[in-house]
This record gives sequence, structure tokens and C-alpha cells, in this order.
Amino acid sequence: MSTLVTGIDVGSTYTKAVILNEANQILGKGMTNTSFKLAEAAQRAFQQAREQADVGENDVTYVVATGFGRHQVPFRDVNVTDLTASARGAAFLYPKTQTILDVGGQTMKAIRLGANQMVKSFRLNDKCAAGTGAFLEKTARYLGYTTQEIGALVATSKDHVSISGVCAVFAESEVINHLSQGASPADIMYGAIVSLVDRSVQLMKRVRMEPEFTLIGGILRFKTMADVVRNELRTEVNVPEGDMVQFTSALGAAILGHRRLEKLKLEKMKSTISAFD
Repeated sequence: MSTLVTGIDVGSTYTKAVILNEANQILGKGMTNTSFKLAEAAQRAFQQAREQADVGENDVTYVVATGFGRHQVPFRDVNVTDLTASARGAAFLYPKTQTILDVGGQTMKAIRLGANQMVKSFRLNDKCAAGTGAFLEKTARYLGYTTQEIGALVATSKDHVSISGVCAVFAESEVINHLSQGASPADIMYGAIVSLVDRSVQLMKRVRMEPEFTLIGGILRFKTMADVVRNELRTEVNVPEGDMVQFTSALGAAILGHRRLEKLKLEKMKSTISAFD
């Protein structure tokens, strides 16, 4: 059987798992709510991925954990930072990637790649919810919509309203004010996305962004988010298809797992040769 590796991304909102074969082909994926029991979330995502791949736990040779909860995955072989995993996954999907924007539920990251697709510089916005996907989800709930309905809601917007608050609390006050003045929920939601994009572009400027741009993270599953980024940057951007936009970091972790195994095999071979010298 081919050597199988798993990348597990324990994010603040969702935990994702990807199983790869030796050719870096995806055999199975799994995703579940993270909740507060991180180890259990990792196990659930791992099990889902194994079921989809139709393999047993013992068939997986190596497990690499990433994300903010990477240290809470008890069955991991090694862990890597989410910056490293995101960079590896984005560069695998789009080899010419130079700048990555990763917008998740609780954090936003801008990453600039250097030589050999390594992280050259990065900036995080994890101090305020107005700069993360949580702001969009909270705005949707206040307007009476679920997170899953954001895409369809924004698609009906005719024009966005301005939301300039730099803090989630102040931004929420603006949402309330716009509603009281008769603005439509669709236009308010669109305004929230534009506000989030403004913050993301500022973050990208701080890493001295250069094309090609690749956008990842759960919030990028909303097409309007990517469209607004394109308009703001005035250039094309890469967005992984379907749910891969959420699995990019888990994919990167799995790819790094194969690289680690190759390194271990090489070290073992050198050690064996040395023993006979």
C-alpha cells in the first residue's frame, strides 16, 4: 500500500483533516466544529477523512498537526505552525503564489513567500473580531441569517453601506444604525464584507504584497469576498475550488508530512551506510 499521511488543521472554528497518498493525491477529507474539546475534534475529523478514504487508522503512517490547537492532537507525529502549513498548501495548489491572505473565524493572516516558497514575512490581525470572519458571522446572526446564508444574501445587494468601525463593538453599532435608517440586510452584509476586505488589504500591504495572490480560509468560501478583494487589488486572485479553500492548511500539513518522511528515510539510509563503513 502507498504511504499515507494526514494533515490535521485544528482551527478556532473548524477542524479539518486531509489524507494524502505518496503522489500527494487527496484520498479523503473530514471537517467538524472545533468546540472546546480540541482532541476530540481532531479525532472526529481524522475519522471522517479515513472513512472517505476507506482506510483504517493503522494504514496512516504519519500525522502532522497544525492550527492554533495543534499541540492538543494526541496522536500527531509532529506539529507545524499554521503559517508554514498555509504557505505549503497554497504554493502546492498555485506554484506561483507570492502573497497569501488567510481569513478564518478568529484570525486573519497575510503571508509573503520568499525563496523556495518559504514564509518571508507575515502579519496577523487577531486582536479584534472586526478584522476576522467572526465579524461577518456575527453581523449575519444579528440580521437574522445563518452563516450559510451569507453568500445568497449578499448576491441580492445593489450597493454596500459604509461600515468603518475599527472595533467589532463599534462596527455592530453601525449595523444597528443602518438598520434603523432602513438599509437592507443585503447591503449591510455587503458593507461588512467590504470593511473586512479593507482591513485585509492593509494587512497585505504590511508584508509588501506582490502578485500572484492566493486567498484561503473559511470566509473565502463566500464568492463576494474574493470578488471585492479582486476589485480592491485590481488584479486576478487565486481561490481554491469548492471546500478546498478551507482545507488548504491541512493539505499543506500533509504535504510537509511526506517531506518529513523522506528526510527520515534518508537519515536512516545514511546511518545504515555509516554503520558498514
